[in-house]
Amino acid sequence: MNSIDLILLNFNEVRRRSVKVWTSIPQEKLNWKPDDEAMTCLEMIRHVLESEHYYHLAIQNQGSLAVFESPFDKQPFSSVNAELKFAEPFRNHFLETIKSFSEEDLSSIKIDRSDSGYIRSLGDMLLRVAYHESVHTGQLLDYLRMAEVPRVRVWD
Repeated sequence: MNSIDLILLNFNEVRRRSVKVWTSIPQEKLNWKPDDEAMTCLEMIRHVLESEHYYHLAIQNQGSLAVFESPFDKQPFSSVNAELKFAEPFRNHFLETIKSFSEEDLSSIKIDRSDSGYIRSLGDMLLRVAYHESVHTGQLLDYLRMAEVPRVRVWD
């Protein structure tokens, strides 16, 4: 297995486990949030999916985007499955982009996000994207604990 294969494996495993958590949230709890300033469960899922699309475009741009018009903005919130279905083509395109990179690209391509306080190699940036999703999935597990909803087992 090379580095690209490992990065793809990580993306697929992170998403598989996220989907386990996301689809375990009862419909009546999708709009639950722990306080007035927090995202709801469904908003957090949307945030993860939308952010992945943004990161994909930023990686292609080799830096932050001056303007980001999100295709997710026009989508009404409805269900986890609707969110996943809408995001699927963006996800597939992102994974295809990752497959197009070489081992050398992972260290030689720099992603300039100075506006967010960093410039990182492509490999580092890809790992950050997966980590972002993992953190939010962990947050959702905590949401479920606070809402007294049984939590699915992610460590299978």
